[in-house]
Amino acid sequence: MNPPVEIGLTHYLSLGAVMFVCGAVCMATKRNAIGILMGVELVLNGANINFVAFAAFNPAFDIEGQVFALFVIVLAAAEAAVALAIVLNFYNNHMTVDVDTAEELKG
Repeated sequence: MNPPVEIGLTHYLSLGAVMFVCGAVCMATKRNAIGILMGVELVLNGANINFVAFAAFNPAFDIEGQVFALFVIVLAAAEAAVALAIVLNFYNNHMTVDVDTAEELKG
């Protein structure tokens, strides 16, 4: 029988990096506005995992990691509310959420 594996800082940082990369790829490849918003949320959650992991494993970041993560969660909630309002308005005007159809937004 194998001994249990202790989960360390490297495991959390790897998970955060994978979530960050998945979110960046999602933002770069999706044409749907909702898919892009999901990518942004993945990026923010990957950063949150790193903040909390550093706070848990490094005594110098005792509570700051959780405070930063809380601010990121509040920022993500506000971003999701504003972005959803923009997406709904865009859908009402164009009958689609495909961001490539926004011709009049080009400068």
